[in-house]
Amino acid sequence: MKLTQDGEVLAENKVLILYILNKLNEPITNDALLRLVLSVMDMNYFYFQQFLLDLLENKYITCFEQEGKNVYLITEKGKETLKLTSNILPGIIKLKVDTSFKNELSSVAEEESITAEFTPRSENDYTVTCKINENNSCIFEVSVFAGSREEAKKIVDNWKENAYRIYPEILNSLNK
Repeated sequence: MKLTQDGEVLAENKVLILYILNKLNEPITNDALLRLVLSVMDMNYFYFQQFLLDLLENKYITCFEQEGKNVYLITEKGKETLKLTSNILPGIIKLKVDTSFKNELSSVAEEESITAEFTPRSENDYTVTCKINENNSCIFEVSVFAGSREEAKKIVDNWKENAYRIYPEILNSLNK
């Protein structure tokens, strides 16, 4: 797909993004939105970013910070535009969105709900922050010290893989 190709294909891609955001009806990160778009249609990352920028500039979508991440949400103007332009989107694409949407969305939501990151404070001093988010709000957060980059990375990886097990253990220990 070339960004210079006919306006109909460009419009179709923008309408697809609006269609997905309208289905969600809640804020979503750039990465999660890209994954949803790619589950339905093959799209170049840079074109996707340009489409988002165009939609933002025309105020069809809005971007704001939530939990330290930029998230996107369709605006009322975007919903009105979608009503007028949804016929541009082929029925097969709408069907793909409607059928594959739930599986991909739950996978995205699960990945977005468990996060961990480390921040260097000095050469051998790192703060690791592990979180669990549910319904767009943080329900658990813990920050720990790590004495090296390797240790910090190990904690981050362990949290991402085992939070489902570690979180209940911490809660049980706190409730004793």
